[in-house]
Amino acid sequence: LVGVYTNRHGERWELQLKGSGRTPYSRNGDGRAVLRSSVREFLCSEAMHHLGIPTSRAASLVVSDDAVWRDQFYNGNIKKERGAVVLRLAKSWFRIGSLEILAHSGELDLLRRLLDFIIQTHFPSIAMNDSNRYLEFFSTVVSETANLISLWMSVGFAHGVCNTDNFSLLSITIDYGPFGFMDSYDPNFVPNTSDDERRYKIGNQASVGQFNLSKLLQALKPLLDPRQKQLASQILEGYGEHYYSRFTELFKTKLGLLGENENDNYLIAFLLKVSLLC
Repeated sequence: LVGVYTNRHGERWELQLKGSGRTPYSRNGDGRAVLRSSVREFLCSEAMHHLGIPTSRAASLVVSDDAVWRDQFYNGNIKKERGAVVLRLAKSWFRIGSLEILAHSGELDLLRRLLDFIIQTHFPSIAMNDSNRYLEFFSTVVSETANLISLWMSVGFAHGVCNTDNFSLLSITIDYGPFGFMDSYDPNFVPNTSDDERRYKIGNQASVGQFNLSKLLQALKPLLDPRQKQLASQILEGYGEHYYSRFTELFKTKLGLLGENENDNYLIAFLLKVSLLC
């Protein structure tokens, strides 16, 4: 993270470098990025923005003279590639994993302080003196995550690695790795060649979203009282309805369907099946 920039419109953006080298979070990796993946992230994040899908943005791409060694297809064939660095921007880079790791390690005071900072900075509709602010926060993330994945599905976008570290707390598309767009409808489409179990196939994205939200709830539970925990569980149960409603709305718009008809959902499912057969 390089810093925070406020533009002339008063919008707050966090600037982050991808591929600039090792950080305390690089684990065993080299913290570098290759040119091909950097170009893909730059192009796709801008495309997603102009498709009206919440996303991080790319500000610049710089090619490096340093060589980066990568096994592109995970088949043991390591090759030297050209390195690159992307300067990317987002309103926030905090993810579900940012809270999950603190709860897991028992750092509850830091968890509370970080959560209050996120709410105060990025969720202005939630009052900081509201005793239910964490519940309101969770409710917002659940509904907005359902909306985001519905938007992904409406354009045939598969993220590729939908773990909690890649799910934004602001419900924007971040961390473009092995993503892909379907050429034709296939619920088993997997853009990630290392995903042998097809865990993150496009047809699983909605359910994986719910799984990640359950991990968020688990991280929040130490900060909730018994009543709030019960209400939060009910909010999570409503995720499927949020997703299905938004998904239906988006596909009805694509088909030009007006009003409400009991056969709308049947028609959408039928056309997707026809597309699959074709």
